Amino acid sequence: MKRRHILTLLFIIYMMGLVYITLFAWNYGASLGPEGPGGRNYNLIPFRSIYRISMFSPTIMDPIRILIGNIILFIPFGILLAAIFPKLRHSAIVILFGFMTSCCIEICQFLFTYRVANIDDVLLNTSGTLIGYYLFSVLYFVRKRVIIYVN
Repeated sequence: MKRRHILTLLFIIYMMGLVYITLFAWNYGASLGPEGPGGRNYNLIPFRSIYRISMFSPTIMDPIRILIGNIILFIPFGILLAAIFPKLRHSAIVILFGFMTSCCIEICQFLFTYRVANIDDVLLNTSGTLIGYYLFSVLYFVRKRVIIYVN
């Protein structure tokens, strides 16, 4: 199989996992809004939940699991999208796609699940896409240089 086909298959599997985790898996960060636990809720104030999770979590594991988890969740998005589409390798379009995908997930969470639709998740997910894109860029640059020096 060609490398691009393998990467495309990995991206499809990743996207299925992303949808499962964000829309169907256990709701670790359940809403505690006016409707009580599990009530439909949203946060449109940037950094509000990041601050609250960081400052008021009983253990260090909650911020790690929630905040860093949101970043890590989107790192493969930035890597795989740049790897599959060569025209995106020198562009911030990958970041825009990560942002739009995260926005779609948050809208779906609000409309179809009882999770919190959160602007902070969009910020963290987009940061993960950016990190993934830069990781890909560094690896691609190094790979190109190694091939040039070997030949």
